[in-house]
Amino acid sequence: MQWTNDSRLLGFILVGFSDQPQLELILFGVILFLYFMTLLGNSTIILVSLLDSKLHNPMYFFLSHLSFLDLCFTSSIVPQLLVNLGSSDKSITYGGCVVQLYVSLALGSTECVLLAVMSYDRYVAVCRPLHYAFVMHPQVCSILASMAWLSGVTTTLIQSTLTLQLPFCGNRKVDHFFCEVPVLIKLACVDTTFNQAELFVASVLFLVVPLSLILMSYGNIAQAVLKIKSAIGRRKAFRTCSSHVMVVIIFYGTITFMYLQPAKSRSKDQGKFVSFFYTVVTPMLNPLIYTLRNKEVKAALKKFMGKTL
Repeated sequence: MQWTNDSRLLGFILVGFSDQPQLELILFGVILFLYFMTLLGNSTIILVSLLDSKLHNPMYFFLSHLSFLDLCFTSSIVPQLLVNLGSSDKSITYGGCVVQLYVSLALGSTECVLLAVMSYDRYVAVCRPLHYAFVMHPQVCSILASMAWLSGVTTTLIQSTLTLQLPFCGNRKVDHFFCEVPVLIKLACVDTTFNQAELFVASVLFLVVPLSLILMSYGNIAQAVLKIKSAIGRRKAFRTCSSHVMVVIIFYGTITFMYLQPAKSRSKDQGKFVSFFYTVVTPMLNPLIYTLRNKEVKAALKKFMGKTL
């Protein structure tokens, strides 16, 4: 009982990148810059989507949800990471670890479902343009977005709670830079077969199923685009979807590596840098991808900047 309670009383030690001290100062500067760009980029997209009436449509409704989600997701992890990188104290309180675990898992799971919803929106826009206004009615969009958020909250309530029920027997060293389910399961001092199985099922539901729906949507979109005779029309359809495809590839490519690949087949450093990519880099890239490859957002930004200046 004393061993079990040690973690609750003393908290955890996030080892992070402390085994490579020469990298810590460099990473601190890089992560601080990326975090600033994430806050700036995603806040700008939310602001522009709200202020520009031309962007009041389903695509930008979901994009603003994605930006808000990325803001919260990276903010649940990066501040603590910066504190640990900037000091010799690598500890995190038990309560801080619990909050980080619940919030980051909820937001990560929500993003998996939201990206699938956004692919369905693009499918309707390209393959059923005449029915788009009816199918993607504002009420329908609100329901789809709510379902994405609710699914994320539901999975974290189940998965995080089951993980925190595990006894750690005084093990406080978390060989990662934030509290994440796979890492905490490895820290447990009992048989974790059930937790591993539950994690695998959840990973299939939130990674494989949404990704399959996304691939189906873009398979149908590709067929529809190839049937368009006009080169201008094909380019317009491609431009409509290319940004979302890039975001999907980057996000799912990294998070699938972490959650579906057997833990024994990857090194601890691989896991850290893969997690670093989808928790720090991807939230910063999303607004850049959508703004640089989207004429409507660029036009709205120029209009907004012109009014501001």
